[in-house]
Amino acid sequence: MSENSAENSEASISMRDVQLLVSKKDDIEEQIKAYYNVLEDQKGIGMDGPLVDRDGYPRTDVDLYQVRTARHNIICLQNDHKAIMIDIEEALHSLHAREKKKQEKDEAEAQAEALRQHQPLPSAFARIDTVTPGSPASMSGLQVGDELIEFGSVNTNNFQSLQNIATVVQHSEGKPLSVTVVRDGKSVHLGLTPQRWSGKGLLGCNIIPLKR
Repeated sequence: MSENSAENSEASISMRDVQLLVSKKDDIEEQIKAYYNVLEDQKGIGMDGPLVDRDGYPRTDVDLYQVRTARHNIICLQNDHKAIMIDIEEALHSLHAREKKKQEKDEAEAQAEALRQHQPLPSAFARIDTVTPGSPASMSGLQVGDELIEFGSVNTNNFQSLQNIATVVQHSEGKPLSVTVVRDGKSVHLGLTPQRWSGKGLLGCNIIPLKR
């Protein structure tokens, strides 16, 4: 079985499937028990009792047809029982493997998130001083006090002056810019589109540089 088909098989097995298999197993066991009761009623002949008397003639004190039928059905049912026990074991293995894989994935994601949260944020190079209601800056979700760590192509490493931001704004009129700010100790990503509006400029906010 290929890796992909094995994964698909695991994904297709549910606890309901296992319960159905267990129910079938129980039915088989009940049938086997019933046929053993038939043999018990026939002088307790069981699976190995002789079907002929001492002289080699067919026994007349038991129903030979019932005995033969019961024995045959027991053998068939025991084979079915072995097969379904293998199916149950494989189904449980698939469920456990899928659950383990899911748990490992959840743990890996939790660890990755913890690492992201503990990674120090870049130093901000500017702060939002004012935001005019109804402006592009306001519509983007920028707030007073947000500290910029990325504004389009401008970031902490290449920021030199507010002219850097002004240049980006002038060349991005009508185009969305990726903006990242630090707010309450966490990085927040925003989309800001510089454009004409009822107020001055293309943003509607005042940005002041931070001393580094």
